[in-house]
Amino acid sequence: MAQWCQLQMLDSKYLEQVDQLYDDSFPMDIRQYLSRWIESIDWDTVAVQDSLATIRFHDLLAQLDDQHSRFALESNFLQQHNFRKIKRNLQDRFQEDPVTMAMIISRNLKEEQKILVCAKEAEQEGEGAVSAMVVEKQKLDNKVKELKDKVQFMDQMLKNLEDLQDEYDFKMNTLKNQNELNGMSAKELEKEKFNTTRMCIELKQKRHEVVSFLSELLNLTQSLIQDLINEELPEWKQRQQIACIGGPPNACVDQLQNWFTAVAESLQQVRQHLNKMLELEQKFTYENDPISQKKSHLENRALDLLKNLLSSSLVVERQPCMPTHPQRPLVLKTGVQFTVKLRFLVKLHEFNYQLKVKAVFDKDVTEKKGFRKFNILGTNTKVMNMEESNGSLAAEFRHLQLKEQKLAGNRTNEGPLIVTEELHSLSFESELHLNQSGSPGLHIKVEAMALPLVVISNVCQLPSGWASILWYNMLTTEPRNLKFFLSPPSAKWSQLSEVLSWQFSSVTKRGLNQEQLNMLADKLLGAKAQRNPDGTIPWTKFCKSANEKSFPFWLWIEGILDLIKRHLLSLWNDGCIMGFISKEREKALLSNKCPGTFLLRFSESSKEGAITFTWIEHDVHDKPVYHSVEPYTKKELSAVSLPDIIRTYKVMAVENIPENPLRFLYPDVPKDKAFGKYYPKPSETPEPMDTDVQEVRGYMKTELISVSEVHPSRLQDNMMPMSPDDYKVLERIVSPRDIDAVMDLQDFVPQVKCCCMLVVAPVVLHGRPKHFELRPLLGN
Repeated sequence: MAQWCQLQMLDSKYLEQVDQLYDDSFPMDIRQYLSRWIESIDWDTVAVQDSLATIRFHDLLAQLDDQHSRFALESNFLQQHNFRKIKRNLQDRFQEDPVTMAMIISRNLKEEQKILVCAKEAEQEGEGAVSAMVVEKQKLDNKVKELKDKVQFMDQMLKNLEDLQDEYDFKMNTLKNQNELNGMSAKELEKEKFNTTRMCIELKQKRHEVVSFLSELLNLTQSLIQDLINEELPEWKQRQQIACIGGPPNACVDQLQNWFTAVAESLQQVRQHLNKMLELEQKFTYENDPISQKKSHLENRALDLLKNLLSSSLVVERQPCMPTHPQRPLVLKTGVQFTVKLRFLVKLHEFNYQLKVKAVFDKDVTEKKGFRKFNILGTNTKVMNMEESNGSLAAEFRHLQLKEQKLAGNRTNEGPLIVTEELHSLSFESELHLNQSGSPGLHIKVEAMALPLVVISNVCQLPSGWASILWYNMLTTEPRNLKFFLSPPSAKWSQLSEVLSWQFSSVTKRGLNQEQLNMLADKLLGAKAQRNPDGTIPWTKFCKSANEKSFPFWLWIEGILDLIKRHLLSLWNDGCIMGFISKEREKALLSNKCPGTFLLRFSESSKEGAITFTWIEHDVHDKPVYHSVEPYTKKELSAVSLPDIIRTYKVMAVENIPENPLRFLYPDVPKDKAFGKYYPKPSETPEPMDTDVQEVRGYMKTELISVSEVHPSRLQDNMMPMSPDDYKVLERIVSPRDIDAVMDLQDFVPQVKCCCMLVVAPVVLHGRPKHFELRPLLGN
């Protein structure tokens, strides 16, 4: 079954998580109507190839045109209008950067898969394994239901009280009008007076019950509001922080809205109840009337509860983010537009188009000296409405950007912090006016604040800025601590390890396993720390260089992440790359494996990200010998994919025919089985043809391969282990040649430099390779 169809069959709590994935940058309408086409594309591959992303972007526009034509045939004018608008927005956003669109689609598809997995696991666990959090949410649901039931019961109590009071009023008026009592005996008259007196007592008792019940109802409301404001809302904000730095997607905002709205509606009804009680009091009152005694207290209490609820109802639903970097929110570049979305959790129709929200930058910053100052440009005011956001009361700012104020004495190097450690605030202000017949008007100031931001002026500062966002949101939930990095706290390894794993799982299908995390723990804490989960890592060790020759730990991780996204995504997702492993552990794993077993690991000496492979051989004494090739960087991998490098890799020495030493991917997977699906398909590989035929077409077919050149003394008897410098990577061009043009390898001993380009021509006789021709093309 298609993934989109499976999602639509899930419970509402999972559908809400799906809803969080889609916004105006890539609307859910496209996912709905083009689901089959979207799921037929390998977006992971598209997201790392500019040319392919451009093709798929234009394919998407064509798909939108086709769907628009279908709507025209169906006379569906509304969807025709929507799809025209969607197409224009996509062209504005992604025409110059289709890779970003591919990354968004790829990320959303992965998150959908995670939601499906979670739903399946929850279903398998059954009712007996319901989590404590779900139990707590159920308790709150029950509490809200209890409040609604009490409000309805209060309605009935007031109606009964009004009926009783009307009947009492009628009887009293009848007793006063003696003419209407003519014909009644004295006994009957006495009985009527007795009934009226009893009714008066009952009426007073009912009034006490109504006032007492209303007071209990407000107690329950107060308890609910405290739960929502002091527990549920902070928990949701904390989950949002975690989601911002790569953790599980934040959900439950719709549930939070339902709770806030239900309590607000109940309070509005309570205020109506109070108005009704005042009407009853005006018709009939008496000494020590509980309505007269309690009305002011009850009114003020209901009003305070409503103000408390409404003033906490404005939240930042989606944190500030540049559309060009959807997975790096809270880092903003000057001059680049960013988006942010607000929601008002009390969804009452009387508030629609009533809240005008204004964005303010660095409102409460008291420390001015040395810190940069910015102006916020673009449309910084929006009116919240229910039409633009699937029925929620929301406002989305889409065209905001920051511009630095160039003031004297405001240079960056004068501040106490570097640019990427400066934290800034973005807040949102609004005023709410609420009038209700018979009650005093309500005027409330509401405010929401985004999580602290880092503002950069050059995209090269993005990795360091993201490190600051990670550190802050990992270690604090305080949204206003803008001086955090004046004295940043250390992080426990148990905290940091989880966040590091999220950096990989948020952009790929795999986080870091325990083996990989152990290597990183040793790198940060040292082997003597024995990977203590309570071991602490200071900020300087995470994101600062100890000296000019070294580079920060985080920038090393960032380089590897970029390498994976650009060149190794499928290999990483399929578990082919061990990645993070120390050289000692590497030898331990390979030591008892058969010759030719190899594993892939990331280089520890490359800031930009590089990958190498290590394989094992055995000498004449059956002792293990380990070989590692010089790491491949993005430059090499842009020319030849890693699977092709592994497929065609050769070790070459004088008097040795070049051969591929790589046989099994650790632990024991045959190389071609592990990487075969990544090799060029047969249709993509040109069939061998006669040289004369090739020359008629003008060119010989060529292929880049990697060759490690070794001095024969280093291979003699396989006695001496080789260093990485012994395995310099050389680019080679492989071409079939005419047999008459081949020289025997044993008669040709070129002295080749590491920068040489060689033609390596296999000669095939009856289907078997016989000789190779080596011809220097470049170098000395």
